[in-house]
Amino acid sequence: MSNPEPGAGALLDGLLDSLLGDFSFWFERGLLLLSHCPDGVMAAQDRHGLADQLQLASRELAAARSLRQAAPAPMALEMATLAPWHRLVLEVWGLSAKLRLAQVPLPELPPLPPLPNLGEA
Repeated sequence: MSNPEPGAGALLDGLLDSLLGDFSFWFERGLLLLSHCPDGVMAAQDRHGLADQLQLASRELAAARSLRQAAPAPMALEMATLAPWHRLVLEVWGLSAKLRLAQVPLPELPPLPPLPNLGEA
């Protein structure tokens, strides 16, 4: 087995940390959107089901972060783990679109964090 490229672990950590942060943001945003969602946009049973999925995914995400932090070397996550989270994010985006079409007033998105300066030497 070959040794990974120097710096590959730091790159993996940076990319995965960003991705996991995005998942966390959208799971929280989904729960917030559900709290503003009327029955005319989504039935109460469907809202509860989506809320349960988002809460479960948030717990899974926290566990994945803990495992990564406890690992002695950088580690990735299986696509089988990430795919359901991605589907949930897509559901949140779809819910947001439905709420906007129904002209439901939504809380504003928080400001984005500043981008890192990648090109400086």
